Amino acid sequence: MSAQTLPILYSFRRCPYAMRARLALLASGVAWEHREVVLRHKPSHMLSLSPKGTVPVLCVRAWPDGLEKSQVLAESLDIMLWALRQHDPLAWLPSSEQAWVDAMACIAHNDGPFKQQLDRFKYPDRFGLLSGLTERDQAVPWLQSLNARLQDQAFLAGRQWGLSDAAIAPFVRQFAHTDPLWFAAQDWLFLADWLTAFESSDLYHRSMQKHPPWSAP
Repeated sequence: MSAQTLPILYSFRRCPYAMRARLALLASGVAWEHREVVLRHKPSHMLSLSPKGTVPVLCVRAWPDGLEKSQVLAESLDIMLWALRQHDPLAWLPSSEQAWVDAMACIAHNDGPFKQQLDRFKYPDRFGLLSGLTERDQAVPWLQSLNARLQDQAFLAGRQWGLSDAAIAPFVRQFAHTDPLWFAAQDWLFLADWLTAFESSDLYHRSMQKHPPWSAP
């Protein structure tokens, strides 16, 4: 694949949605062009692809017969699935219908109720809250359920790291780093060990490499 037809990923290093997209792209081995976004100065090309202006955005490019055609993916889970369906050497995709159902349910809770609680815990001022402690505590039962799952099996996906682990870990990481002392004091040893292993992994460190902000030529 030439440089002109590489998929373009618009990303922001600390965004958990962008992080999980990068994890899946790296795991797939698919080559792409990384464009790091400054959120205060979003590139016009990214906004033309996805007017909502959030990252990540993946533009899959092709020039058949000299005519440009692009597929645009503006949801992180869609980017993950696209990458892993191109190539899945680590077998991240669920291997059975029930495993798919379980993974999608877990990711849906992460992206729905847990993400709402996380945002209010981390940024209470944005939501007119004096503190985000109520929302922090509301998230505890689900995190405890993840801990219970990890007590019974090595990873959220089962015996090996998989789609649900990669989709959820960046958000648990952000939650843990909002108040590290509080998180470390909770009774979820298996969850904490899982998160530590994620943050110690080569894949995580590759996904978090720093890139200079991209600007159009």
